[in-house]
Amino acid sequence: MINKTVKNVVDALQGVEDSMTFMLGGFGLCGIPENAIGELVRLGIKDITCISNNAGVDDFGLGLLLQNHQIKKMISSYVGENDEFERQMLSGELEVELTPQGTLAEKCRAAQGGFPAFYTPAGFGTEVAEGKETREFDGKMYVLEPAYKADFAFVKAWKGDEAGNLIFKGTARNFNPCMCGAATITVAEVEELVPAGALDPNQIHIPGIFVQRIFQGERYEKRIEQRTVRPKP
Repeated sequence: MINKTVKNVVDALQGVEDSMTFMLGGFGLCGIPENAIGELVRLGIKDITCISNNAGVDDFGLGLLLQNHQIKKMISSYVGENDEFERQMLSGELEVELTPQGTLAEKCRAAQGGFPAFYTPAGFGTEVAEGKETREFDGKMYVLEPAYKADFAFVKAWKGDEAGNLIFKGTARNFNPCMCGAATITVAEVEELVPAGALDPNQIHIPGIFVQRIFQGERYEKRIEQRTVRPKP
C-alpha cells in the first residue's frame, strides 16, 4: 500500500531552499495552506517566487512572508486586501507579475497535465501580451501562455488519505486542485487524514498520483477576509 504521509509540516517541507518557486493554493484567505506558510516563515528562506491568486492580508497568509521580505517575486491576479503588497509593488521592492485570474489557473492546470503552453484570448492587446506569441484562430486573436514551473506546490484540503487522495470543501476548492501535480513536489495539508480506502472514491477530487507528501495540519484559524452580516431585524 502506498503511504505518502509525513509526520508534520517540518518533514513535509524538507528540501525547500532560498530562491525556489512555490505555488500556494487558496483564494483570499479561503483554503490557504496555513501550516505550510507558517513553516516557510519560521525557516526564513529568502528570494522566493510565489505563484498564488493573491497575497492574503497584511498579518495573515502570504502577507506574513511579505512582512519579512522573504518574497522576491509575486505572480498573482490582483493585489487584494494587502496594503504591504501594494506598497512593495509601487516602491519597486517587490517584482510583480499580474496575470488574468483564469489564465493563472490554466497555467497551473497546464503544468499539471504536462502541457508546455496554451492559447488564450485573455490579455490580447494589453500589456499582458507584450513579448508573447500571438495567433489567430477562426478570426479571433489569442496569446500563447507558457505553463508554470515550480519547485513545490502547497495545497490545503478538507480530507485526505494516506495515499494522497484529496477532498476539498466548498469554496476552498479554488486554486488548490489545479496546483496539485503542477510542481516537482506537491505537499498537501489536510484537516482530517484517514487510512487509504476510507474515502468514497466517487467523492475524491484529486487522486493521490498528483501528491507526493501529505500531513494532518493543526490550529487552522480560517479567518474571514471580508465579513458581511445583515443587521438584526
